[in-house]
Amino acid sequence: MDIRLLKANEIECRIGTFKEGKGISLLLYKDARVDMRILDEVFGFDGWEREHQLIDGKLFCTVKVWSEKKNCWISKQDVGTESNTEKEKGQVSDSFKRACFNLGIGRELYTSPFIWIPASMGYSKYEKFEVKEIGYNDDREINMLVIVDSKGKECFRMGNKTQSSKREVTETMVKALYKIANDKGYSDDIVEKASKRDYKNNVIDISMKDYMTLKAKLEGLEAKKVGA
Repeated sequence: MDIRLLKANEIECRIGTFKEGKGISLLLYKDARVDMRILDEVFGFDGWEREHQLIDGKLFCTVKVWSEKKNCWISKQDVGTESNTEKEKGQVSDSFKRACFNLGIGRELYTSPFIWIPASMGYSKYEKFEVKEIGYNDDREINMLVIVDSKGKECFRMGNKTQSSKREVTETMVKALYKIANDKGYSDDIVEKASKRDYKNNVIDISMKDYMTLKAKLEGLEAKKVGA
């Protein structure tokens, strides 16, 4: 089960604290739409479920995903907290996002550095910020981060672009495609035509879109009969 890392445009910035004359701290977070999109990518439209339960006055969410390896459903549950605007809707969304964190979606956000923007940059507490670039190390920890303001001006940087060597599709994911093909009696050519290994840079040259298309195709093929 490979949960990909979040892209820069899937991460949002929220002002954590605003101290007049000192500066602004920012927090990174994901929304429920990102969770649903990644669940669809990894497990398929019919490969996951969610349900909500009220337990002792608190709203819990359980997310179930289908494990091909174990041939069973795997569940993760967590409780939500109220939002400042919509109490019920906030709990529903928050409990779902927390349950998805338990599955590993966006867990890399817990490795975010302390993001501090000094008052000397002149921002108000109403300024909007966004993640322009992000990179991860082999332990799925953030090692490069660039944040810009509403005008696209860089206001925070950690690390540099050369540190960001992690691609969306991992070697493990491509190996899984080979296994599916081999289990169904097809040669490795069906995978190699859609992906190739860049040995010099030790990365996989295949987009997430192409990977998901090939995975769906392989899973939909019937196994070849022995002697056919």
